[in-house]
Amino acid sequence: MRQGTDRAVSELEKPAYHHGDLRAALLDAALALLAEGQEPSLRAVARRAGVSPMAPYRHYADREALLAAVALRGIEGLKVALEAADAAAAPGEAVIAQAVAYVRYACDHPVLFRLMFGPARPTVEHGICAAAQDVKDVLLTRLAREAPDRFTPDFALGCWSTIHGLAQLVIEGLLAETDPDPLGSGMVERAVRAMLGCPESRV
Repeated sequence: MRQGTDRAVSELEKPAYHHGDLRAALLDAALALLAEGQEPSLRAVARRAGVSPMAPYRHYADREALLAAVALRGIEGLKVALEAADAAAAPGEAVIAQAVAYVRYACDHPVLFRLMFGPARPTVEHGICAAAQDVKDVLLTRLAREAPDRFTPDFALGCWSTIHGLAQLVIEGLLAETDPDPLGSGMVERAVRAMLGCPESRV
């Protein structure tokens, strides 16, 4: 059973925009359709946003370009969440804080997270790879500072893979039998601490 409810969906149930920001309206409409399991064609997105069928073409050449923009917005949101967690963390705890923020973002935005990183990820580039690298760099920069003696490419890959893998496992409900609330119970934090070799202490 899939975990989480995409917060963006509740925002999408507001009345249609009077479009001072057509681009944002179209992205919201596409995400709403995805959350409902519907096909986010440009025509369907226009209908959901309350605009003419041709309006999406002002910003997006086709469906793939639109979905790429939705994914990019999600990746940028994830970066903001990691940066906020990093800034608020106690000394030596920023990697753990980022890990929890990463998984929480996935839980709060499961539909968007699947679009960002799952098999339905848009094939149109539009800066997605660069944005995803920026997200990873936020985590790895902090990891290098907090664990300089252990930081190697393999260690960095293992850390990122663990955190991303936990996010995927949680939103797909694959940890539900072990722990129905991996964030609330501290399972995510414990798993990351164990991977870092510091189950009871700071990095």
